[in-house]
Amino acid sequence: MNVIGKILPIDGYYILQKGNMPEGYAKSLTHLYQPLIGINAVSLYQTLLHEKELQQEATPQTHHTLMNYLNLPLDDIYRARVKLEGIGLLKTYENKTEKNDVYMYELISPFAPNEFFKDAMLTQLLYHHVGQAKFEVLKNYYVQNPSSQKGINITSSFSDVFQTFQPHLEDVEPIESDTIDETVTIDFSWMQQMLKQRMIPEKKILTLENKRILSQMMVLYDLAAYEVEKAVLWALTAENTLDIDEFKDACHDLFKTKYNQSVVKLTDRQQNTVKRQTDYKPTSKEEQLINELQTISPKQLLEDLSSGNRASEQDLRVIREVMTNQGLPSPVMNVLIHYVLLQSNMKLSKAYLEKIASHWSRANLKTAKEAMAFAKTEKNRYKKTTTNKQNNYKKPASHEVVPEWFTERKKKQQDASKQPSVDADKEKEEVAALLREFTSSNKNNHLQG
Repeated sequence: MNVIGKILPIDGYYILQKGNMPEGYAKSLTHLYQPLIGINAVSLYQTLLHEKELQQEATPQTHHTLMNYLNLPLDDIYRARVKLEGIGLLKTYENKTEKNDVYMYELISPFAPNEFFKDAMLTQLLYHHVGQAKFEVLKNYYVQNPSSQKGINITSSFSDVFQTFQPHLEDVEPIESDTIDETVTIDFSWMQQMLKQRMIPEKKILTLENKRILSQMMVLYDLAAYEVEKAVLWALTAENTLDIDEFKDACHDLFKTKYNQSVVKLTDRQQNTVKRQTDYKPTSKEEQLINELQTISPKQLLEDLSSGNRASEQDLRVIREVMTNQGLPSPVMNVLIHYVLLQSNMKLSKAYLEKIASHWSRANLKTAKEAMAFAKTEKNRYKKTTTNKQNNYKKPASHEVVPEWFTERKKKQQDASKQPSVDADKEKEEVAALLREFTSSNKNNHLQG
């Protein structure tokens, strides 16, 4: 991650503290937070905490002081800072001045050890980082206001700093910030409708606490909305309540299936983002389209195809049902939407969508590139089959024996048709002359008789 220039040694900072430190906070930082964010981040937090007593209101401290305290380069200090922001221990506010930037670092109290284990996401992360044996030891042991202007809140969120899997280089695609933001929040209205359709009391499932846990597990395991819905259905009890432990296990199983790995570790999201953007550069228009379909959301795709108009609730409901029922990933669903609209004169037919989606689901398509190639193959196959059918319907050449008389008569008719036509007036005169001649001949014979 290239962070050079993000902050400068001469940039100043003030320190604020929100609330009092809980009892046992040092143990919490060492045993519970440090496995997640590393020693540099914990050292930075403790340094800021104890330096707060020494700061002067009129003069901000410079970041050069932190470099001397921690014996770290400034880029490592910046990385430690954003990890503290992502885990929820620090908020950063920026004030730009004519000389240099001044930051306000607001320290957030860490959880007390016993409170730490009440947070579903942090508990799961610690479990995966230290292993089951150490986790059980820790759990069994521990579970017995500012005067100056803050400035603009530029604190990094958890999803901006961390992700929970390391993709293979050959599978990477560029990630845009819009895509990352969309995966953090569940559209609970969709889930509410899904529960209603199955006659499940949604109010018992979608409580405030359960929504918080659903959102956390979605971020932790990098799951799509339809995958979280699937995990919810797996974790329902006979009394139509949500078994939280079963839900967590279901999310982890989906994670293992999706990314073919069982270890959940925090990694810096910026590092993977930079690597993806530099390693993959679309060249042709088709690659650019595939790249767009891989990263955009179905909702945004509909709006882009509608010249920016808002996607209708009906279309979104249809897409959601198809994705949920067939388990199609978002990139594959994007290709399907694009394909169906082109084939149906820009009409989103639910029946047509479901028919193709069931076929693509059986094909186990995962990426937009796979879906695009599969769609081309099927279209070419259909075109070839249609052409063969049309050729089969052509009138076959006749092999029957034609009689000679039929052939000669046709030939005479063709020859006659080629002769010049007789003048109609001349023909009438000849006929009239023959009639006069015949009439006078008959009169003479009558007189002689």
